[in-house]
Amino acid sequence: MQDGSDALETDLSGLKPAQWKERLAVLSEELGMFQPLGARHCAAFIDQGNTLLVSFETIQGIQSLSELAQPLGFDLVRNLGWSHLCMISDGDTWFRDEQVFGFIDQLIDDGFFEEFDNVIFYGAGPCGYAASAFSVAAPGATVVAIQPQATLDPRMTEWDERFIEMRRTSFTDRYGYAPDMLDAADHAFVLYDPREHLDAMHAALFARPNVTRRRLPDFGEAVQTRLIEMDVLYQILSMAGSGKLTDLALSRVLRARRNNTAYLRNVMGHLDKRDRPYLMTLLCRNVTARLRAPRFRQRLQNLRKRAAEGDFTLPPER
Repeated sequence: MQDGSDALETDLSGLKPAQWKERLAVLSEELGMFQPLGARHCAAFIDQGNTLLVSFETIQGIQSLSELAQPLGFDLVRNLGWSHLCMISDGDTWFRDEQVFGFIDQLIDDGFFEEFDNVIFYGAGPCGYAASAFSVAAPGATVVAIQPQATLDPRMTEWDERFIEMRRTSFTDRYGYAPDMLDAADHAFVLYDPREHLDAMHAALFARPNVTRRRLPDFGEAVQTRLIEMDVLYQILSMAGSGKLTDLALSRVLRARRNNTAYLRNVMGHLDKRDRPYLMTLLCRNVTARLRAPRFRQRLQNLRKRAAEGDFTLPPER
């Protein structure tokens, strides 16, 4: 038997899905519980502190985003002493499965969520849908959902053609329409890029008095990845667990985007599409003054050449 800290350092990378699940099961049973939920789902619980993170993740996402191929909550268990319930799917399923429903029902019946002082639900994309939908199981929880879908019921979201293979899956029965399931939450934060139009349309359906819909322009189609690159996702979840997550607090931590090259390239692309050389010059000056950014330096030289040819007037130097 390993102690808790050693077990949480276990490297699960490089394993095939079946082997990965077996190793995770052994690790979870040492520290809490592991429950298979049919062919495509399982639940892993690490029992530590009085704050519980309930994350919804896919095997593929875990293996691509974590160097150790561990669920993202493991870092918070190690560093903050939280407990962690990780709901895991093999591929994107939106967790629309009767065995998942039954497992959540059993947790409610057992008073599982009532054992914790603070409960946070988290997920991104299809997992953001699930985090929102199943948060109703723990009234008073805080929810952080990145680019969540509200539903894939074609009678409501026929405009979203990204997931047409899910249109025969019921999103109208239990734990169905995610925005309604948030009514029991203390507060929910929905993060999305408004330039990703389908994500923005889903986010609009989450408009509720207890929901902060936070626009993150130019974060692109992989907002969770950008937040991990910026080293702010764990800060956001930590603030959610301590009751300190607000729109202002989000603004402060998101200033880290100023140093993220993927975000800055998205801003450049946005200005390129609109042919805004004046604003592009301001962007390139700012970035090259702070970062080693050859692409922005080259663009700045090109802009100066365009200005010298009379194409536009350069903004004044500070």
